[in-house]
Amino acid sequence: MRIPKHLAIIMDGNGRWAVSQGKPRTYGHEIGTERVREIVTACREHGVKVLTLYSFSTENWKRPDFEISTLMNILKSYVLSERKLMLNKGIRLHAIGQIDRLPLYARLPLKKVMKDTSHCTDMVLNLALSYGSRAEIIQAVQSLAQKVKEGSLEVQDIDEERLSNSLFTASMPDPDLLIRTSGESRLSNFLLWQAAYSELIIRPEAWPEFDKNSLEQCFVEFSKRERRYGMTSAQLQSSQEGEKRP
Repeated sequence: MRIPKHLAIIMDGNGRWAVSQGKPRTYGHEIGTERVREIVTACREHGVKVLTLYSFSTENWKRPDFEISTLMNILKSYVLSERKLMLNKGIRLHAIGQIDRLPLYARLPLKKVMKDTSHCTDMVLNLALSYGSRAEIIQAVQSLAQKVKEGSLEVQDIDEERLSNSLFTASMPDPDLLIRTSGESRLSNFLLWQAAYSELIIRPEAWPEFDKNSLEQCFVEFSKRERRYGMTSAQLQSSQEGEKRP
């Protein structure tokens, strides 16, 4: 079974699932956190090197204050409760997005656990928090434009690699596989640049229903995909055979 080096997941459907169970939306987020723990552990066992979870988007700030407060408290509790597991499993916590927008009571524990696990090298747990891909790309372009203005960069030297290295995910490979739960078929402003060649899998179950078995089914499906990157199947096979020759 082929395992993606970088797996990205849009954890969708917490609130709707809770409502369908006759519970408040916040209940779905609480159960969703239990799924995060299960999926992080499973990814570490399978050898995934980077797991990026779309945890809170820039658009999510539009939600009711009570729901936002609940989400921020869940974030705080999660990073503190999982610190020991991350250290034991060699998991480095990282975050991408407009982190300074997070309330202090959530931001400080997040940064503390990021620092505490900074030496871990077996897997990166990458939380996308207050994240929006368009804002990320704009910030990267502005950074490059500033360098051109200062004279430290020539316009003709701006290429895909330089732009990629200006994004929040600069030190990470692009995701091989992107999973979205709850049946919605859109990226929702998530890793728009990085996911250009990602394999996409849309799962029908809401995030609180997505378990280790669901993940393994996605890995099986991913293993069946032929990743050609614009080449024909014959070209891809020839290229792979060439790489195997001594």
